[in-house]
Amino acid sequence: MLTRTAHRTLTEQLAERFAERIRARLLPVGARLPSVRECARQQGVSPYTVVAAYDQLLAQGLVEARRQRGFYVRDIGQKTPPALAGQAQAATENIASEGAPAAAEAGPLPSGSHINATALIRGMFHQASSKPQPGAGVFPPQWLQEARFMPAAVRKVTGSRALQDGSLSYGEPLGDADLRNVLARRLTELNVPARPAHIMTTVGATHALDIVSRTLLKAGDPVMVEEPGWSVEFARLDALGARVLPVPRGPQGPDLAVMARYCEVYAPKLFVSVSVLHNPTGYCLTPGSAHQVLQLAQQHDFHIVEDDTYSHLAPPHATRLTALDGLRRTIYVSGFAKILAPNWRVGYLAAPPDLVERLLDTKLLSTLTTPSILEKALALCIDQGQLRRHAERMRLRLAQARARSVQLALEAGCSFAAEPAGMFGWVETGVDTDMLAQRMLDEGYLLAPGALFHASRQPCTLMRINFTTTQDAAFWRVFQRVVAQTRSR
Repeated sequence: MLTRTAHRTLTEQLAERFAERIRARLLPVGARLPSVRECARQQGVSPYTVVAAYDQLLAQGLVEARRQRGFYVRDIGQKTPPALAGQAQAATENIASEGAPAAAEAGPLPSGSHINATALIRGMFHQASSKPQPGAGVFPPQWLQEARFMPAAVRKVTGSRALQDGSLSYGEPLGDADLRNVLARRLTELNVPARPAHIMTTVGATHALDIVSRTLLKAGDPVMVEEPGWSVEFARLDALGARVLPVPRGPQGPDLAVMARYCEVYAPKLFVSVSVLHNPTGYCLTPGSAHQVLQLAQQHDFHIVEDDTYSHLAPPHATRLTALDGLRRTIYVSGFAKILAPNWRVGYLAAPPDLVERLLDTKLLSTLTTPSILEKALALCIDQGQLRRHAERMRLRLAQARARSVQLALEAGCSFAAEPAGMFGWVETGVDTDMLAQRMLDEGYLLAPGALFHASRQPCTLMRINFTTTQDAAFWRVFQRVVAQTRSR
C-alpha cells in the first residue's frame, strides 16, 4: 500500500509503481490502466493524486491518454511525442460531477493490438512477491529440489577425461550421441519411430519450435495454431512474419471444420499442436481426431509440429500424432525444463529423414551446437532410470495438488471450462481477467489472464492457473475479495 512519508509523495509512489511494471513489461503495450476513480479507490488516495501520477507517466512517455477512453501503456521503444505533460488534467473533467464517466471505462483494446507475450514471461523472472504465483508455468522450486540426482550426474560427467577433451571443441552438430541414443529408446516406448540420426538436441523445447518455424516458413506463410494456446507461439510466429490462423481447440482435438476451411482458402504450410495435456485446457487428442488431422495434412500437403512439452506428466496411453504418422509429415518436439528445472535448458526434436539436414542448418546458424555437459548428464539420468522415477513422484504429487486446487477454486465461485488435467486449469472467473490481473498484482499475485492465450488480445473472463501454486486458501480469499470489487465497479 502507499504510505505518506516525508521523502516521497503519494503521487510519486503511485507513478513509480506503474512505471516499474511498464518497464518490466508486466503491463504490456496496449494495456489499459485503471480509471482515475477506480485507481483512487484501490489505492485509498484522492482522484487528484491519481491524475497527477498519470500526468507523470505521460511526461515520461510511458502511457498515452485517449480522449474519453482513459490511459493506455505505450510502446516504450517509440520516441516520446512532445507536450505529453499536462494531458492528464483533462481527466479531471470526469471527476467534477457525480455520475460522469470515469477516464478509463472497460472496453476492448484497440483493434489490431497483438498479444505482448513477454508480459507473462517477464513476470516469471520478475517475482511479484514471495507468495506462490498462480500464473507461473513451472513447478515450485521446492518440488524440483527433490531431483538431487541431477547435480550428481553433472559431477560425474565433468570428471571424465573424455568430456574435458570434448569441451575443447564445439561438439556434435546434432547433439550428444549418448543423449540421442537414449532419446531414441524413449521415443520408441511412445511408439514414435525415431532413430538417433533423426533426433536433434536444442536449447529447450521453445528453441526446437523456433528451428522448425525458421526452416519451413518464410514471411507471409500461413500457419495454423490451436487457440487457446501458449502466447509465445503466437508472438514468435508473428515476429517471423507468418500469418497466424487460430484453430479452436476442443476436448477431442482441433476444430476439423475450421482446419478444412483454412486449407481450402489459405493453403497453410504448418500446423502447431499440443496433442497431450494441451496448454491451457489440459485436453488430450483422441485417436479419431488425430487420424482426421493427418488426413488433412496428406490431402493439403502441410507439416505438423507436435509440441509434447508435458510428456512426462501424461498418461502412457495418450494419443500422439507422430506415433500414428510415423514421422512422415510430423515433427516431434519436447524438453526437460518442466520436469527437472527451468534452467536445465535441454530440448530436442525428431524429424522425418528428409528434413533433418535442413533443420540442422538452421540450428547451426542460430546456436552452432548445444552444450554437451548437461546433455551427457541428462543421458545418464535417463539411462539409470532416475528421471523416470522422479517423473512418477511428480505425477503423484501433482494429482494431489490438483485435487486441492480444484476444490478451493470451486469454493471461491469459479468453474472449469475444461476438465482439470495435467499441470494447468482453465478457469472461468466471471470478470475481465486483464483487469483482475492488474488488481491481483497489487496484492502480490501474478495471474495468467485468458487474453494471453488468444491470437489477438480480446477481453476474456478465463484465466489459467497452475495447480501446484494455487493450493493456498489465502490466495483464494484474496481472489474472492478482488473479484467482488471488480464486479461492483
